[in-house]
Amino acid sequence: MYLSAKPRLPGRLVQIQGKPAAGRPQRAAAAGESENYVSQNPASAEPLPGSADDMAASVEHDSPESMEAPQTAVEAEETKTFKDLGVTDVLCEACDQLGWTKPTKIQIEAIPLALQGRDIIGLAETGSGKTGAFALPILNALLETPQRLFALVLTPTRELAFQISEQFEALGSSIGVQCAVIVGGIDSMSQSLALAKKPHIVIATPGRLIDHLENTKGFNLRALKYLVMDEADRILNMDFETEVDKILKVIPRDRKTFLFSATMTKKVQKLQRAALKNPVKCAVSSKYQTVEKLQQYYLFIPSKFKDTYLVYILNELAGNSFMIFCSTCNNTQRTALLLRNLGFTAIPLHGQMSQSKRLGSLNKFKAKARSILLATDVASRGLDIPHVDVVVNFDIPTHSKDYIHRVGRTARAGRSGKAITFVTQYDVELFQRIEHLIGKKLPVFPTQDDEVMMLTERVTEAQRFARMELREHGEKKKRSREDAGDNDDTEGAIGVRNKVAGGKMKKRKGH
Repeated sequence: MYLSAKPRLPGRLVQIQGKPAAGRPQRAAAAGESENYVSQNPASAEPLPGSADDMAASVEHDSPESMEAPQTAVEAEETKTFKDLGVTDVLCEACDQLGWTKPTKIQIEAIPLALQGRDIIGLAETGSGKTGAFALPILNALLETPQRLFALVLTPTRELAFQISEQFEALGSSIGVQCAVIVGGIDSMSQSLALAKKPHIVIATPGRLIDHLENTKGFNLRALKYLVMDEADRILNMDFETEVDKILKVIPRDRKTFLFSATMTKKVQKLQRAALKNPVKCAVSSKYQTVEKLQQYYLFIPSKFKDTYLVYILNELAGNSFMIFCSTCNNTQRTALLLRNLGFTAIPLHGQMSQSKRLGSLNKFKAKARSILLATDVASRGLDIPHVDVVVNFDIPTHSKDYIHRVGRTARAGRSGKAITFVTQYDVELFQRIEHLIGKKLPVFPTQDDEVMMLTERVTEAQRFARMELREHGEKKKRSREDAGDNDDTEGAIGVRNKVAGGKMKKRKGH
């Protein structure tokens, strides 16, 4: 069975099957042989012993032993193109069309090992091309042995699932790769129909996938060849513990498994449970770090003036594109209303919005129709929005590693960017933890305090309106649960400006 019905494709597939790819490394030794493999770059990759305990312990102690690997450093320097890594010509062309001129560090590390059939734990800073590092080997293997339901990619958030699907489809456009995105918040029936067509790649959040495995007739993953966990530390933590257990029970043991993340938590049992076989760890940064071109600042301010300072910064850096991170859905919505009342084009993105509204918000921001995206940590992982200039941590993250993911939304793929973190009198310890994690002291963002205080009156008035609108919005949700989905985004005129819609609703109920 070929991947596409295009007439020229079967010939191409046969040609690829019959011809060994240029520079393809030889297959790894059989599982029974004791073999420790060093990745292309000896300084950054380490072999992990066969047992899961040893493997997890190796992840815990991030200090690879010095080991000899003749010529490997030179090879890594010389490896410039995807073809050199062993990727087939048709996928190299797709990379060119996407503007991927040369592989990133994590791709140089991971792709040759993945093509050899090794299990991989990939650690690299956010924005370093991790999606390409697992998508290219999977598509390469799919070309050699075309099969339906070939790979499963698990992600912690819905938005990230859609983004990964776009990358797979872009890379596989010339070979007719079919993907299905299986996430919550979207009609199950349409997803069941998509799964009935047996796509090549399934990209899913764990909860909804379990739902389909249990309830969708005829759908199973018994023939699966590849399992990928993107943002693996988040998937392997408590949020998805039972779901991941169930998924691992129903997929074949004889498969390739890739774990990728910018940060990796030291949870021995979770990594053991992921059932990796003799994996190789590809870590292109030995410690948790942010990218070099990111300018990071902090602002130490009294808690009650946070809104005022936020408005000041938006005015000072006007013309830039902002992502502002809040800790709760409610605060995200309140701040979005506050900024809209002051004339800013702000749009929220949080877990209490319906999925269509969430995607709508994201697409408006991506299309530059809105310059400010206010979000909870649902948007902190993996999302690639090239034009984000400034990330503001309006509420400081409680987990230091979330800081790395948040500020990684800017300064991606070699671009520069700014990150400003608000630190109130209650956040000092959390901020010190962040500085300790990234190993640097952050400078203060310069502000003119007298200019900030001049904004107080206008901001206070806008806060009052925002609170009124939030209250009205909450009451409307209680009154009409079935219409709640229509009102969970401030994009529609909300609250005070929404009285007409409210009147119509009452009249309809009266009938």
